[in-house]
Amino acid sequence: MAPSAIDPHPAVLESAAHSLASMTSSYDDTLRFYLNGTKVVIDDVDPEVTLLEYLRGIDLTGTKLGCAEGGCGACTVVVSQYNPTTKKIYHASVNACLAPLVSVDGKHVITIEGIGNTKRPHPTQERIAKGNGSQCGFCTPGIVMSLYALLRNESSPSNHDVEEAFDGNLCRCTGYRPILDAAQTFSVENGCSKAMSNGGGGCCMDKVDGDSSGGCCKQNGVRHDQAIKRFTPPGFIEYNPDTELIFPPSLTKHEFRPLSFGNKRKRWYRPVTMQQLLGIKSLYPSAKVIGGSSETQIEIKFKGMQYTASVFVGDIAELRQFKFSDDHLEIGGNVILTDLEHIALQAIEHYGPVKGQVFAAIHKQLKYFAGRQIRNVGTPAGNLATASPISDLNPVFVASNAILVAKSLDKEVEIPMSQFFKGYRSTALAPNAIIASIRIPVTSETEHFQAFKQAKRKDDDIAIVNAALRVDLDDSSIVESVSLVYGGMAPTTIAAKEAGLYLVGKDFTDPAILEGTMNALEKDFDLRFGVPGGMATYRKSLALGFFYRFYHEVLAKLEVNSSHVDEEVVPEIERIISFGKKDTESTVAYQQKILGKANPHVAAMKQTTGEAQYTDDIPVARNSLYGCLVLSTKAHAKIISVNHEPALSLPGVVSYVDHTDMPSPEANKWGAPVCDEVFFAVDEVFTAGQPIGIILANTAAQASAGARAVKVGYEDLPAIFTMEEAIMQESYFEHHRYIRKGNMEEAFASCDHVFTGVTRIGGQEHFYLETNACVVTPKPEDGEMEIYASTQNTTESQSYVAQVCDVAVNKVVVKVKRLGGGFGGKETRSVQLTAICALAAKKTKRPVRAMLNRDEDMITSGQRHPFLSRWKVGVNKDGKIQALDAEVFANGGWSQDLSGSVCDRALSHIDGCYLIPNVDIRGRVCKTNTMSNTAFRGFGGPQGIFIAESYMEEVADRLGMPVEKLREINFYKAGEETHFNQTLQDWHVPLMYKQVQEEFAYAERREAIEKFNATSIWKKRGLALIPTKFGISFTALFLNQAGALVHIYHDGSVLVAHGGTEMGQGLHTKMAMIAAEALGVPLEDVFISETATNTVANTSSTAASATSDLNGYAIFNACAQINERLAPYREKLGKNAPMSKLASSAYFDRVNLSANGFYKTPDIGYTWGPNTGQMFFYFTQGVSAAEVEVDTLTGDWTCLRADVKMDVGRSINPAIDYGQIEGAFVQGMGLFTMEESLWFRGGPMKGQLATRGPGAYKIPGFRDVPQEFNVSLLKDVTWENLRTIQRSRGVGEPPLFMGSVVFFAIRDALKAARKQYSVQATLGEDKKGDGLLVLESPATPERIRTSCEDPILKRSFVKPQEGEKSFFIAI
Repeated sequence: MAPSAIDPHPAVLESAAHSLASMTSSYDDTLRFYLNGTKVVIDDVDPEVTLLEYLRGIDLTGTKLGCAEGGCGACTVVVSQYNPTTKKIYHASVNACLAPLVSVDGKHVITIEGIGNTKRPHPTQERIAKGNGSQCGFCTPGIVMSLYALLRNESSPSNHDVEEAFDGNLCRCTGYRPILDAAQTFSVENGCSKAMSNGGGGCCMDKVDGDSSGGCCKQNGVRHDQAIKRFTPPGFIEYNPDTELIFPPSLTKHEFRPLSFGNKRKRWYRPVTMQQLLGIKSLYPSAKVIGGSSETQIEIKFKGMQYTASVFVGDIAELRQFKFSDDHLEIGGNVILTDLEHIALQAIEHYGPVKGQVFAAIHKQLKYFAGRQIRNVGTPAGNLATASPISDLNPVFVASNAILVAKSLDKEVEIPMSQFFKGYRSTALAPNAIIASIRIPVTSETEHFQAFKQAKRKDDDIAIVNAALRVDLDDSSIVESVSLVYGGMAPTTIAAKEAGLYLVGKDFTDPAILEGTMNALEKDFDLRFGVPGGMATYRKSLALGFFYRFYHEVLAKLEVNSSHVDEEVVPEIERIISFGKKDTESTVAYQQKILGKANPHVAAMKQTTGEAQYTDDIPVARNSLYGCLVLSTKAHAKIISVNHEPALSLPGVVSYVDHTDMPSPEANKWGAPVCDEVFFAVDEVFTAGQPIGIILANTAAQASAGARAVKVGYEDLPAIFTMEEAIMQESYFEHHRYIRKGNMEEAFASCDHVFTGVTRIGGQEHFYLETNACVVTPKPEDGEMEIYASTQNTTESQSYVAQVCDVAVNKVVVKVKRLGGGFGGKETRSVQLTAICALAAKKTKRPVRAMLNRDEDMITSGQRHPFLSRWKVGVNKDGKIQALDAEVFANGGWSQDLSGSVCDRALSHIDGCYLIPNVDIRGRVCKTNTMSNTAFRGFGGPQGIFIAESYMEEVADRLGMPVEKLREINFYKAGEETHFNQTLQDWHVPLMYKQVQEEFAYAERREAIEKFNATSIWKKRGLALIPTKFGISFTALFLNQAGALVHIYHDGSVLVAHGGTEMGQGLHTKMAMIAAEALGVPLEDVFISETATNTVANTSSTAASATSDLNGYAIFNACAQINERLAPYREKLGKNAPMSKLASSAYFDRVNLSANGFYKTPDIGYTWGPNTGQMFFYFTQGVSAAEVEVDTLTGDWTCLRADVKMDVGRSINPAIDYGQIEGAFVQGMGLFTMEESLWFRGGPMKGQLATRGPGAYKIPGFRDVPQEFNVSLLKDVTWENLRTIQRSRGVGEPPLFMGSVVFFAIRDALKAARKQYSVQATLGEDKKGDGLLVLESPATPERIRTSCEDPILKRSFVKPQEGEKSFFIAI
């Protein structure tokens, strides 16, 4: 959604502007740089173009746009440059979406296309491709470039270097494990031919007794009789650093000249000396100074900010120097943060560990500050000037009493950091001054200094609260001075004044001091419940908790009376280098020539080299227009007026399209399966983000500016957000389903216990890396339309395009090459953008293309449904569950979409894996004013199973029984019926439950954890063991069908088309394998070009984990027809005759070498109400185990180990299936522990989604995966009743719930934390408000911390005042 425009008003006199023009008249206006080894000279530079826009504009489309805010890494390129700080060539991984094009002058830009191609891939590209590290592939080029940058700077990186190389990259598909495994083959430990892991006698870096401190023999000059070869995994290209693209020699002599260029809207200046910069600032104080552009570009892109003049300071060498003095380190204001990391380490070495404490704190904060791409351009001056209240460095600068040196043309001013921040985003820096340097005092011998940070995610996340704490003690431990400085507790970086005043003059070792300081901190940070940013209790507990940790760390160093020191609280959670294993032998028993074998994704190499084409990569057609949606900003309101005339007056804007352009009011209606939605709002909007119109312009930037210029008048109406509000107001959709079985009244009357509870689970953003996109081309005849769309549902897209264009469906062709991820989010919601762009193309008779910004996508495309359940369980003393009564509510949003079916699936999965003889469950879909929630991997199944496992956990606590035992007691047995009367066949959950316990050493771990928790106060460990069963079939019977088209050409090559779309799940790979096996041809002879409605018609959406089953059998059916026709030729030419001979002979005999295949799932057909018929064709099953460690002082946690075992039948391709399992597990872990969607309750963005984009919405990153992650497939069993292709089971959705094992392990750890304060569930009673732990999903650090019962949390608790509500709404 384009934000409101801000008119630029240059705060400069006209005379000053003339003086500035005069001063810069000698500046150059030509940009010179190298691109993939080729010199580029640009004379007509557009000052508003980013490096990414430039690259994609010249068809280097391997670099992707994923978020436009530097948070996902999809746009990563390498910028090689001479570093004036280190005096070396540095190869910087950079976010091209943020980098101004001007910033690459005099540098060498390397993109994914520049390092290799499918014919000659770079080793990084090859290993990630062959190591199954690419699924949808949209994020892959950025990941490859991050690894490439690491290797260019350090040809023999450590395991740790590799693990941290990707902290600025995100992937939503793979679960990260295969990427890390592939990347680790380059590490010095894994890459040494002498390493024991590689079959050698032993590497110098192999740890002996835990020590590898000697360093690598390749680097320390140790000589050997023969050269040490880098180990290259068998079948891979050897990595030779000497063959890389050289840094262009001419750039070593490049003269950095001052630059000036622009147009009437904007001027860019690039001074190269401090004097030039100060001259510009003196004449133009309001000119925007840009260092790394990491924040400026976001302001321009998402906040509509416009700067008439910008000054890029990244190439001023004077601002990138540093100097060690006796009592301080002085760093240039524009030293990049990556260099600051190294300078901090040098400072520790230079000054020693005691005097270097402040630099250790800086290094610690930088370790988790943003991603490497941001640290490669971000600067301390930029950090200071933006005055962010949650900056990680600013508290360190303030606490250390650093001095900021500000320079203007006429003077130099020293500003103490304690006086620098004046208010929210306001500083003491004069308008005409710049931050030249920062002087950071060394820590004295009597000082103690430490820094802390807590965020939603460990790596690459903004802080919730951070702190830098310093205390100076005399010889008697009397406090002489103190600085307790916090971020995230006020509108600015702030010192705790009351606590500071209290401490001065006190004996720090006096036990009473801690209590006194805590009391003072409570006064300093007396947050109200509705404080901006929310989380009042959590933030206050962090402020107190950080001091508690610091206090005991200092006491431990002072070696005071040990009884007063809580040494256990001091260490923070740290991760080891992650690793894992897969069972590579799991399919040996049933492997065929092709099927059952591990083959990489067929497009993996194209994806790692950037050659794979996505929708927005399609070359721009002549006369194309770009679309930008005009979206509502109100959650519920009447539309009073819409004025698009201001937009049409802007340069490049061509047209505006809205509901009045529809052929009829009925054509404006859409929705699946109920048409209760409109493409364009008419008189009323029902959610923020609802399309009102679309602006069409000659460029994407012009369209965005036009959309911002459209003025919409509203009259607010009451809005509903939460399920509780909807229930209270009886706001439901007309969808009411139930499943009833047994005699409830009798069951509850006869059981020993009846327990009740409420379970709540939040939603989840799909966060596919490729946002919704389409390219629509109107044809000159008969109203034809050709559309490329990023959709999982070609047929529905085709139907609605035909509707809005008022043509028959046969005039519309929808094509999909591949999707950059889907996960259900592009099953129905993609139709909206496609249909709107098609209408626009029809109106203008010109091609129209659009790709949503990340924030636009998030507010228009819907999420996973939040669920709420009120349940009642009847159970006997022996643990046998007798009855379940449950009301289930889903938050559907403002339109029904697929919410009814999602709710239905939740009802069908609410039994988990447990036999419950008496069941009465009812489901309703709440109608609210959020975006319309939609399909998401699991489609209600995870929510239903989560309800099941939650009541199992709480019932076990009430019974005083281990939940593992309760689960085992209630497991279904083979042949028993579910609550919807389906018999379980090929039932292997009990077997896998036993196997996982043995492989995980569950009993031994449980014993060890109990011992650990008995002695550890602040760190608690938890275990969980979770089973799953997931029904495979569309619940809508008609969707369980598929078609395929197979052509064999006379050269023997095979072309296959089917109805499924490739979105990273490896569907085309599996389908090609099925065809190759069926036809007896090599896999490389089978090709799948794209999915298109004119090759396979009337397709079902690619969803429900059934696509391989359906399309696989359709392909097999088509191949069987062709095989029948080829049988005489095989008999004549021999059974081993190549297809080229068979096809050629058949062709000359006029035999049809094409066939249409078809398949429909047999047996299924469930009837709601009577509870009859078979709902699912079969169930995919699995069991997972996990161990976690939780820091109860902060809510931080890590997964120490996770094991997953899945029954996927006879795997078609285990490499693909393992990738699906790992990716689904990590996505599920995100759902249940990290990913939280919040809405603004008030203010100018009232009713809008607050958590949009990677800056605010956190999905798991590389360093969030389990430290040990093991995955296996069930083997050595028979699948006697499975009648699918190859006897395989669907695997896309079922493993997602396995990620919940981490949630339940966290719950287990929290129970131990609460137990030490005697807070436990009351046994045998359904008592409300007792010690039973009711943990909502997701278990964010905030929820974890506030579920604890320690005194610090208790004293931090913030109660709402009468009528006071939280800052955010969780729907």
